[in-house]
Amino acid sequence: MIHQYKLNGYNIVIDVASGAIHVVDEAAYDIISMYKTKSEDEIVSAVLEKYKNRPEITESEIRNCISSVSELEANGKLFSQDSFESEAGTFKKRSGNVIKALCLHVAHTCNLNCSYCFASQGNFHGDRGLMSFDVGKRALDFLVENSGTRRNLEVDFFGGEPLMNWDVVKQLVTYARGIEKKVGKNFRFTLTTNGMLIDDDVIDFANREMSNVVLSLDGRKEIHDRFRVDYAGRGSFDVITPKFQKFVRERGDKDYYIRGTFTHANPDFLADIDEMLSLGFDKLSMEPVVAAPGDPAALTTEDKAVVMEQYERLAERMLERKKEGKPFTFYHYMIDLEGGPCIYKRISGCGSGTEYMAVTPWGDLYPCHQFVGDERYKLGDVFDGVSNAAAQEEFRACNVYTRKECADCWAKLYCSGGCAANAYHATGSVNGVYKDGCDLFRKRMECAVMLKAAEAELESL
Repeated sequence: MIHQYKLNGYNIVIDVASGAIHVVDEAAYDIISMYKTKSEDEIVSAVLEKYKNRPEITESEIRNCISSVSELEANGKLFSQDSFESEAGTFKKRSGNVIKALCLHVAHTCNLNCSYCFASQGNFHGDRGLMSFDVGKRALDFLVENSGTRRNLEVDFFGGEPLMNWDVVKQLVTYARGIEKKVGKNFRFTLTTNGMLIDDDVIDFANREMSNVVLSLDGRKEIHDRFRVDYAGRGSFDVITPKFQKFVRERGDKDYYIRGTFTHANPDFLADIDEMLSLGFDKLSMEPVVAAPGDPAALTTEDKAVVMEQYERLAERMLERKKEGKPFTFYHYMIDLEGGPCIYKRISGCGSGTEYMAVTPWGDLYPCHQFVGDERYKLGDVFDGVSNAAAQEEFRACNVYTRKECADCWAKLYCSGGCAANAYHATGSVNGVYKDGCDLFRKRMECAVMLKAAEAELESL
């Protein structure tokens, strides 16, 4: 399977199974499109007719190009066969019950009242509560005990708002650092925060101990303050922006992301990206809201067309800024076309429910943070381990080849079948697909690949 598209002056051909990317001229693009359905003489005739006003495109050149396409096919770089499906069902079974990451919900409560919040303003449709040190300690021990020979372990401090339980976060990091050498593990911590409670202590500790921090900002003040309000209805932009600026300024070269959400109110999210850049932030992410149809925040069909155009303009903006010596990163455009994820990751996805789990303040285990509160998918707890084997098996059996809608999708080995939680909430099955999300993902991938091609061209000059 191949995928061909034109964007920003580039003619791009993606060979799906091999991952090979080809940037070609217009005639070669047309030749590749006809290669499997027409004879060589038919291709020559069609190309000569289309480019009859281009004397440099000769019959000899066309036949040489056809020969090059044949060579690429023989070398597995074009029209390559997908040989992964037969192994897809065994990949997760081979890893056994090894867990590599936990999302610790240290706070099921929040000091903001964001109307689009999937977590129901932080309580995940249940009781409000804070994780105790003892529960958190047991969660870390559970992770170590179930990590097998894996050395590097990841822990995300999440909420609600985790800074509402900051002392416990610090105690848990200190505990983990204290056992690392003894248990032969290395902990990598991430913190996600709305910023309201950031102070010097948070900045100092997080910049020392957190490998990554995710800071929630929706961009323009009027957009941010429309949704991200406190319980008195006051916007949070003016409170958090200077705190984020200080946080990032003192973070040095450590990773961070300014993460926003775009909704029906701002499908033109590039304006929000521009606002983030003007504030001094250069590691950015904007995520489409996932909301029920009819929700005031939900993206409409008309919005989706705007978003598609915004993704293209964003890639162009990134290229412009790179030329100006002012580059920035956008999370969804960070792809590695040479190394990239291993085939296990490409087929199996994020590992939710098997390698990755979320832990509530009371120690209950769920496949990921988006399933928390859905009792059908409560897997067990950190004290007694996984007891809901049937639910876990749903996730273990889930991969890109178990989703029939993915069979003919060129992007399947980039998205790994998509987000199981989004699929479940859209279709009622973790093996379904969230179609609107698929459309946006494919557009992002086209833009990301084009951007890589343009950057490679710049570097070659």
